[in-house]
Amino acid sequence: MSLNTGLFPDLVNRAEKAMEDADWEYIEEEVISALSQAKEGIGKVTKIVRAMKEFSHPGSKEMKEADINRIIETIATISKNEWKYVSDLVTRLDPELPLVQCLADELGQVILNMVVNAAHSIEERLGENPEGEKGLITVTTSMDEGHARVDISDTGTGIPKQIIDRIFDPFFTTKEVGKGSGQGLAIARNLIVEKHGGSIDVHTQVGEGTTFTIRIPANKR
Repeated sequence: MSLNTGLFPDLVNRAEKAMEDADWEYIEEEVISALSQAKEGIGKVTKIVRAMKEFSHPGSKEMKEADINRIIETIATISKNEWKYVSDLVTRLDPELPLVQCLADELGQVILNMVVNAAHSIEERLGENPEGEKGLITVTTSMDEGHARVDISDTGTGIPKQIIDRIFDPFFTTKEVGKGSGQGLAIARNLIVEKHGGSIDVHTQVGEGTTFTIRIPANKR
């Protein structure tokens, strides 16, 4: 259908030519792509908000059954800004892991602190990192002789032998002033060992990385 009504013929002709020259297939593809990306973005934001709401919800101070895999999935979501620029994070979660009697909120905070510490250790090893390399954080769950086991591994700096025996001491930290209170691992040990009757161990190699292993009795009532 012609747009030429006799008024402003040059302008109308140019408009008709522009419509004929337009690559409508390309425009359609771009619009669909943009809508798809917007939908994906909304999904990511929804997931983050849901995870933050779940993690920040006031919890019980009593032992209750909790899904440790679910706790870790939530932590992976809300901690992403801490590790995404320096590391990838991989979860290997045992689908058969049973619900465990625990202080879920406090346990989640301990695992979150360890993931953040892992990211900081990787960042320290990479330094200025002009090539944009990334390290790796791996969080694994499994059953281990009646215990629910969580391994948090990183490819960071590792821990020197001369301080390995002190890392669980209150107020001990290797971070710069203002960047760490030295309480994180002391609190972790108290929670896991004293409150849950479990254990927390560390395996490390300078220059290669560190693995913290948490074990909590799976049948504790």
